[in-house]
Amino acid sequence: MPYKEKEIEKKYYSIGEVASIFKVAPSLIRYWEGEFDIIKPKKDKKGNRRFTKDDIEKIRFIYQLVKVKGYTLQGAQEVIKKDQEKVFDKASLVDRLHQIKRFLIEIRDSIHVDPAER
Repeated sequence: MPYKEKEIEKKYYSIGEVASIFKVAPSLIRYWEGEFDIIKPKKDKKGNRRFTKDDIEKIRFIYQLVKVKGYTLQGAQEVIKKDQEKVFDKASLVDRLHQIKRFLIEIRDSIHVDPAER
């Protein structure tokens, strides 16, 4: 069995890395931090924000509400305040299903044989 190198998992992400994940400007992440009290990144001695995976999941949920579903900021805040745990569980479930879908598509594409190659 060939050696498989273990992926190093980061604990903290910079605001630039988080912004690139969602393909938005860092200023939007800073703005959302001020508007949504669920986003609380740690700050280092210089004041640079350090986001955890939990912070990123919360931002992903806000992104889904605001950018994908078209909620206003106030509407998104109300959805989050209603039942925060249930809402985040559903968001993480949806994200996991998207990951599984991508994985299955990769498998399908890797075993798909072009009829011309037979």
